[in-house]
Amino acid sequence: MEAAETAGGRRLVLLRHGRTAWNLEGRAQGHTDVPLDDTGRAQAAAAAPYLALLRPTLLWSSDLARARETASYVEAATGLVATLDPRVREFDVGERAGLTVAEFAAKYPEAHARWASGHITGGVPGAETIEDVTGRMVPALRDMVAALAPGETGVVVTHGACLKVSLVALLGLPVEVDESIFVMDNCGWASVTEHRSGRLRLSSYNETAHPGVLTVPGTPDFATDAPSG
Repeated sequence: MEAAETAGGRRLVLLRHGRTAWNLEGRAQGHTDVPLDDTGRAQAAAAAPYLALLRPTLLWSSDLARARETASYVEAATGLVATLDPRVREFDVGERAGLTVAEFAAKYPEAHARWASGHITGGVPGAETIEDVTGRMVPALRDMVAALAPGETGVVVTHGACLKVSLVALLGLPVEVDESIFVMDNCGWASVTEHRSGRLRLSSYNETAHPGVLTVPGTPDFATDAPSG
């Protein structure tokens, strides 16, 4: 039934970048340009052939280094050239950038307490709000869907926290839903597919690839995560 309802619909695949050293250390990255580490490059190399099987016709990427480098593997697998779009950058985490969770707690205890209670950034000075991020990302994602012809697939390489909140907004779900969805794994991807009604529906979440195996998780564990993207 679902195949019939989405036949000819456009599909957008939203790929989180591969791991960086700061991801491993739990440091908030935000707009800081941090390259992939060796594991992140291996993750991107593993994911790219699976994404190529979807036969994407268009590829976009955040302009931050970790996303651009991840996109380069998709470029090699598909023959596409990524269009860079700064609108799909991660949250600007303001003065939290570069801090581990322990350093964050020591330097900004009140903001850390808000973050620990579920606020996505804790309201650190200089940090973007959810409204800031969805205000730039959702129009970008809609533009990307509109650029596809009926039945085509596009891939967007972006970041964890901004992807999570913007996916909720893109699907028209209540903002509170964000608190029940975990940030995808590094080089995990989600897909939204156009229904025959014209609305977008979530068709997969946190798919991940490893050499020789593709995993499609069932019911996810529900948690909130830091925007270390």
